[in-house]
Amino acid sequence: MAPHKLSRGFRTAQTVSAAAMAFGHGLQDASKTAGVVVLALTVGGFEDGGDDGVPFWVLALSAVVISLGTYSGGWRIMRTLGRRIIHLDPPHGFAAEASAAAVLFVAGLTFHVPVSTTHVITTSIMGVGATKRMSAVRWGVAKNIVGAWVLTFPGAAAVAALTFLVLHLVLPGV
Repeated sequence: MAPHKLSRGFRTAQTVSAAAMAFGHGLQDASKTAGVVVLALTVGGFEDGGDDGVPFWVLALSAVVISLGTYSGGWRIMRTLGRRIIHLDPPHGFAAEASAAAVLFVAGLTFHVPVSTTHVITTSIMGVGATKRMSAVRWGVAKNIVGAWVLTFPGAAAVAALTFLVLHLVLPGV
């Protein structure tokens, strides 16, 4: 097939895979955000922790916040994933998005397991890039991303502990 026609067809297909990826992002990340809000409400005594489910306003607010966050900073992530790790063309972008969306749907809907949208799409892009050739992937950029993933949890724990200690010193009754 002529490369131009093939690319145009995959651009159209990529619209569908991008929509699936967006739905998977909401399925996974908005529910994790809602879970944290419900936990905070329960610990704070504003929710009874019953089996009523997640309040609708929490789900709606989580969806809005995730959307605003993606809108405001998502372009940086997309630029890094689509240009800095590997230059994605429409066929490879479609393959990465479709496989990532499939993982998000299967993990969320079948196994009820929360997974990180960013982790899934990043590794899908690395995998698609490696199908071209291993040297097509900028492994230095990938290494920095994975390093940030590894350091996030201990870094967050350290900041939380430091914040607690400072608040405990400033406000002894807390």
